[in-house]
Amino acid sequence: MKKINLNNSYKAVVIGGSAGSFQGVVKILSQLPKGFPLPIIMALHRLKHVRNGFVEALSIKSVVQVTEPNDKEAIKKGSVYLAPANYHMSVELGNNFALSTEEMVNNSRPAIDITLSSCAFVYKEKLLGILLSGANKDGAIGMKHIHERGGTTIVQEPSECMIDTMPKAALAVTQIDHVLRIDEIVEVLKELDKQYR
Repeated sequence: MKKINLNNSYKAVVIGGSAGSFQGVVKILSQLPKGFPLPIIMALHRLKHVRNGFVEALSIKSVVQVTEPNDKEAIKKGSVYLAPANYHMSVELGNNFALSTEEMVNNSRPAIDITLSSCAFVYKEKLLGILLSGANKDGAIGMKHIHERGGTTIVQEPSECMIDTMPKAALAVTQIDHVLRIDEIVEVLKELDKQYR
């Protein structure tokens, strides 16, 4: 894998994904170094009427327990958060979550764009944004906002995706710093972890 320059001042990692992203997310979470120092904030498209099972399935494989945050919950280092089913999830100044049931965006709630864009606004250049496999364009504008605010952007290699619409949409609208396979994304997070030790 080519050398990727990372700074040691990141405050958060945000991950978006839809159709075909579940296995990639499981692989990332299962190979995280123990004690990974940053919060990982995830917005994944999911069936709105299925409330149970998804978090549990991720937590079984994850090194860190995956939780669905409550509205106004403080964001803690080393935690993994998943947008609850049928809620938009934003990050607010002051480093806490905001949940809402406003209209769907990109036919989705949670909308990846909302989570990514709010993270970009709060964390600016101290954000690492990752967009995985998916069947629509949700997340592309969020990645654009991350880039514009100085954050680092990564999309999953389209040829590896089950459905490549989402990463290709991001590549079409903004500069993406790195196009990587899941195994390479895992290595980036491991390298990032080393810089905080």
